[in-house]
Amino acid sequence: MATMVDAKLDMYDDTIYAVDPQHVEGEMTVGTRQKANIGEPDFNTLDEPIRDTILRDVRAVGKKFYHVLYPKEKKSLLKEWDLWGPLVLCTFMAMVLQGSDDDAINKNDGGPEFAEVFVIVWIGSMIVTLNSKLLGGNISFFQSVCVLGYCLLPTTVALIICRIILLVEQTLVWFILRFIITIIGFLWATYASMAFLGDSQPAGRKALAVYPIFLFYFIISWLVISHST
Repeated sequence: MATMVDAKLDMYDDTIYAVDPQHVEGEMTVGTRQKANIGEPDFNTLDEPIRDTILRDVRAVGKKFYHVLYPKEKKSLLKEWDLWGPLVLCTFMAMVLQGSDDDAINKNDGGPEFAEVFVIVWIGSMIVTLNSKLLGGNISFFQSVCVLGYCLLPTTVALIICRIILLVEQTLVWFILRFIITIIGFLWATYASMAFLGDSQPAGRKALAVYPIFLFYFIISWLVISHST
């Protein structure tokens, strides 16, 4: 019995010490991080200079503006959504449209009109997005708000042109020109938003999703054409 126990101990001892220690020793290395999503940068953004971060974000916003003006890539605004562009456009439009009435400026300093544009843009886009989700849209809430906000660019361009036209003495011809420019901006914004959001809606409910978008840009375009000072 003792011989069998000694044989087992010898076997385990041989197995333990048969391993070459050199095969156990070594350096632990950490592999490179795999990208979680398509489009995610290979570097850590916390380690880059602030200047590079700002320039990268500005370039990203500029690319989204380009895709709105030339809406060919339907997923360009949905891959990496952000709200910087909508915030810039909304703030600019609110600053230009505020104080369209001289009496309102004297009484309220144009504050309510500035807030009115913000309410129409942000609350309106949220309502349109909620309608889209209730109809069965397959994109996220913030992706839809991003698209609706960026597609304000044609309306913003129309506002700038109309503001320049208002510098001259107004006649019926100038009003017709402002009306045509506003209509073009309105149609362009509606078309661009549907180019990005159309495929996210069920086939039988696209008309129900288009109507709130149409109404959303129509109200903003009405503010542009009604701005007369």
